[in-house]
Parts: sequence; C-alpha cells; structure tokens
Amino acid sequence: MMHIASIDTATSDLISILLGITLSAACGFRVFVPLFMVSLFSVLGHWSLPAGLSWLDSEQSLIMLAVASAIEVIAYYVPWLDNLLDTIATPMAAAVGTFITAASVPADMNPMIQWTLAVIAGGGSAGLIKGLTSFFRLGSSATTGGLANPILATLELVTAATLPFLAMTIPVVSGLLILGLFLVFGNKFKTFWLSRSY
Repeated sequence: MMHIASIDTATSDLISILLGITLSAACGFRVFVPLFMVSLFSVLGHWSLPAGLSWLDSEQSLIMLAVASAIEVIAYYVPWLDNLLDTIATPMAAAVGTFITAASVPADMNPMIQWTLAVIAGGGSAGLIKGLTSFFRLGSSATTGGLANPILATLELVTAATLPFLAMTIPVVSGLLILGLFLVFGNKFKTFWLSRSY
C-alpha cells in the first residue's frame, strides 16, 4: 500500500508538471505575455514561484517582460508583419516552452527525465501551438487579405493571458484544457488537410 506522503509527493509533482506544460502552451500563443503574467503575480505576492523560475520575481524582470509583451502584442496587429513575426516566434516559443517546463518540474527529478519531458511536453506543446496558429494566420491572410488577422491576434492574446492565470490557480483543469485545445487544433488541421487532398 502506497504511503500517504508518497501520494502527496506524486500529486505535487504532477501539478508542477501540468503547470509547466500549461505555461509552455501559453507561450505558443504569445512568447512573452505568459512570462509577464507569471512575473506580475509573483511580484504582487499572489503566487510563489518554483525555484527554477525565481528570477521572474523582481521588478526588473517585470518591467523588461512588460516592454517585450507590449511590443509583441502590437506587432501582431500590423498586417503582414504578423506572418513574418511567426517565423521568428515559432522556434523561440519552443525554446521558452522547454525552459519553463524544465524549471517548473520538481528540483529532485532525474535530469534525463526532466529535460526529456521539457523538450517533448513543454517545447513540443509551445511549438505545436505556435505552428498551428501560424498556419491559421497564413490561411487567414490568403483568404481575407489579412482582414481577419486582428481577430485571430485578439483570440491568441486572450488565451495567452488566461492560461497562466489558470495554471497558477487550477493547474489540473488547465492541463485538461490544453489537452482539449490539442484535440480541437488537431481535428481542424486534419479536416483542412483532408479537404486539400481532394
């Protein structure tokens, strides 16, 4: 029979992993906004950061991330610059997602498991979401001349700001939400790809 302390540790580890994956996925929508949100909550004293993310708990980090987030948000409302920005942001999102998941998991985790999980779950989720949103944005640019792109940009911004809040308050639910998003995105991509095959 498993000891209660072991169950508590396993639950805590699972929550940490779901937290990292959710924050990583949020970076797939906007690279800097999720980091800004985490830094803001931490500086205001509303959330205790994992040891690996403690550098976000400073006013200097908050100011730098606020400026970076503002530039990123504004750039996505500029026609055609948004598509160009996607080419830069996709590998950056995967890298940041990998780092966030690695920094969020328990400190005593085996480094091999830590970084494998970080690359596949963290970097993978951020890169996949950024890739899919870039794909939809290109489709929007081609079919509407970019007129619908600000709507996509707004939806992405809202999601990027909401996911960190959910990750910090209800990480299990947010983890399930990310799974749901993957299913929706995957289904839409599959439908689109099959329609192009005929």
